[in-house]
Amino acid sequence: MSHESRLTGELRALLHAQRTAALGTTGDDGAAFVSMVPFALEPALGCLVIHVSGLAAHTRNLQARPRVSLLVMQPEVTGEPVHALPRVTLQGEALMLAPDSAPWHACRAAYLARFPEAEFMTQLGDFRFVAVRITQARHVAGFGAARDVDEEEIKRVLSPAKPA
Repeated sequence: MSHESRLTGELRALLHAQRTAALGTTGDDGAAFVSMVPFALEPALGCLVIHVSGLAAHTRNLQARPRVSLLVMQPEVTGEPVHALPRVTLQGEALMLAPDSAPWHACRAAYLARFPEAEFMTQLGDFRFVAVRITQARHVAGFGAARDVDEEEIKRVLSPAKPA
């Protein structure tokens, strides 16, 4: 059994505990556009899963320019300094999934496992599942504890921790 570093464990915990991210896309005019998206983890495909409406600006943006960024962070705690909040900025490529394809079914299952209340939304014609393959990340575990994370480590942390 391989040893997992403390920082890798903290990154895993952050991604598995938090359910929303700030999604950064680029508009037609080159301007940055940020929106909130719920996300799920699909470890077999090694991706984050978002479920987006075709009516949303971020959907049009990621269809035209699939390079995206997501920020996942721990929420503020009253009375605690915000500069040390654990967070990760993920860089990746978004792929709109073909309905009823094997990846679509896997991503739908992962998304509904995390958000069972969203099942009715999967029946709406304008919503699509998007797999975001993370290519790199910048993890800040706390004040003065920042590091780059490669694609392989991200794939490992998308899976639940193996029991010791």
